[in-house]
Amino acid sequence: MKISVAVITFNEENNIERCLKSFVTLADEIIVVDSISTDRTVEIAKENGANVVLQKFLGYIEQKNFAIDQCANDWVLSLDADECLSAELLENLQKIKANPPVADAFRMARMTSYCGQWIKHGGWYPDKKVRLINKHKARWGGINPHDQLIVNGVTKEVKGDLLHYSYHSIDGHQQQAQKFAAITANHLYQLNKKTNLFRIYFKPAIRFLRDYLFKRGFLDGQYGYTIARISAKAVYWREIKLKQLHEQGA
Repeated sequence: MKISVAVITFNEENNIERCLKSFVTLADEIIVVDSISTDRTVEIAKENGANVVLQKFLGYIEQKNFAIDQCANDWVLSLDADECLSAELLENLQKIKANPPVADAFRMARMTSYCGQWIKHGGWYPDKKVRLINKHKARWGGINPHDQLIVNGVTKEVKGDLLHYSYHSIDGHQQQAQKFAAITANHLYQLNKKTNLFRIYFKPAIRFLRDYLFKRGFLDGQYGYTIARISAKAVYWREIKLKQLHEQGA
């Protein structure tokens, strides 16, 4: 079983080396699809053995599928540049490579570092993600920017954490949440989805209660509260933006 690793990048010089080094003993091929970075991302990727393909950004789903299509091997580990393999996950993936079980994809838990703290509650862990796939049985889908691998076949679990070095500041999280809310709203508008007062004013409160109380985000302390609050705000921003798009298009 040969494995290609596909990573999409844009100005990821602070993350890409950590990502690539985490799977260097696993990968038979490394493909980095870069959206014309203006920093040292491409240079660092090449220094770490990656084949770099330059491609103007097509959208999260489209860019990741493009990256998969560049891979020579049937099996592809599809990662973001701010993700890397833990030692346990790497070891278990190497076992799968040596003795592949009957499966079309593998799912793993993802643990996120938030402002330097590992988050273990609030719906952020175990944030299970399909990442290793037979490329003939899976494609990226979902709604941009909330992409997910859709598998037409058998998915099995693999032990070990995928480490996600996400947000280094609260301001960075808020800015990303606003950006993603706008992208999602635009996609929903294209699908002619509409909002209402309940979705605008009550769904954010429901999201906060879900993440902070029912999913025990409070156990992560101050950052658990901050994450739940920004997640609730993101719902509000998405619904308000969708409302504005319909008003402007009317």
